[in-house]
Amino acid sequence: MSPFTGSAPRTEDWRHLRLTLDQGVATVTLARPEKLNALTFGAYADLRDLLAELARDGSVHALVLGGEGRGFCSGGDVDEIIGATLAMDTRQLLDFNRMTGQVVRALRECPFPVVAAVHGAAAGAGAVLALAADFRVADPSARFSFLFTKVGLSGGDMGAAYLLPRVVGLGHATRLLMLGEPVRAPEAERIGLISVLADEGQAGAEAAALARRLADGPSLALAQTKALLTAELDMPLSAAIEMDASTQALLMTGADYAEFHAAFTARRAPLWQGR
Repeated sequence: MSPFTGSAPRTEDWRHLRLTLDQGVATVTLARPEKLNALTFGAYADLRDLLAELARDGSVHALVLGGEGRGFCSGGDVDEIIGATLAMDTRQLLDFNRMTGQVVRALRECPFPVVAAVHGAAAGAGAVLALAADFRVADPSARFSFLFTKVGLSGGDMGAAYLLPRVVGLGHATRLLMLGEPVRAPEAERIGLISVLADEGQAGAEAAALARRLADGPSLALAQTKALLTAELDMPLSAAIEMDASTQALLMTGADYAEFHAAFTARRAPLWQGR
């Protein structure tokens, strides 16, 4: 995403989520605990716009996405979204579905790693938000449910049919997207849906620690690694190798590559600059 901005000022007040910034780590909390953090039109739009702003900011090197209260996110609000979409025309429905997809694209394309801290329910769109993160840190209470067919819609919502087979394989993805049955933490870890299984109640702390480790690392190298992981999913090997070569050549001219050599020679830890 381009770092260049126009005239609009940085947003200071996000009505549908909570944002904290701490020395390169952004923590975004879905803060509607009385509804299990069910998403509204405004919540989707805030996530889309916030991720774009943070991507342009340049000072954020890792992001934690979590939910307040008893669960991560129960998906789209049945009354405020499903009920409302029944009254929309085709153009409005297309705009809405494109917006939800833009949130997933922003999670995949932002130039910093995203760590989802999952406890309790991650259902429907909530499961896809977690899926779109680079890491999923979950405690034993976590359960993932891709519920779209349960409401009469395609299981391939918000990029789920693209992302899930690449994380857990086509067989598991077919089962999860078609049947919509919950996958609890032990199975989710076994099939690769969970990156780190934390102790009970520790998903947030574990996710924060991982985000801090990432933010303190070589941020430009991590950003390029994330970009390559996404871009090369559909490339032939020859094109992927060429993209790898071009990326490495650029990074070899950077300050962090020279800093590693200086630190290795001096037998000290590198002081990463992210450039």
